[in-house]
Amino acid sequence: MLYAILCYDSEEAVASWSKDQHAGVMTRLGAVQEKLSAQGRLGPVARLVPTTAAVTIRKSQEALVLDGPFAETKEQLLGFFIVECASLDEAIETAQELARANGAGGSYELRPVSVLQSGGL
Repeated sequence: MLYAILCYDSEEAVASWSKDQHAGVMTRLGAVQEKLSAQGRLGPVARLVPTTAAVTIRKSQEALVLDGPFAETKEQLLGFFIVECASLDEAIETAQELARANGAGGSYELRPVSVLQSGGL
């Protein structure tokens, strides 16, 4: 089953990393990604630009478009991994490995991915 591993942290905290801290985290995460890729388990990976570039659409009778992120959270979604895992336990182990590689605060949310047939929204 595919799992989305959603990476949350404080944008302010991540932005305050030194170049060396950032390079170290990226190197460690890259090693985990290479391992998952070699196992044929790694799908799309994306790092999102800061929430200052976000636009939010509130659902109601008429869509309301707002500049900026308006999620009710102190942590922001910074990026995600799509990973093939045989079980939730394996997905948890994979997220824990990514968390150790990151070494910062924040959290990882795991969610099974339901793949829609093309044209099926």
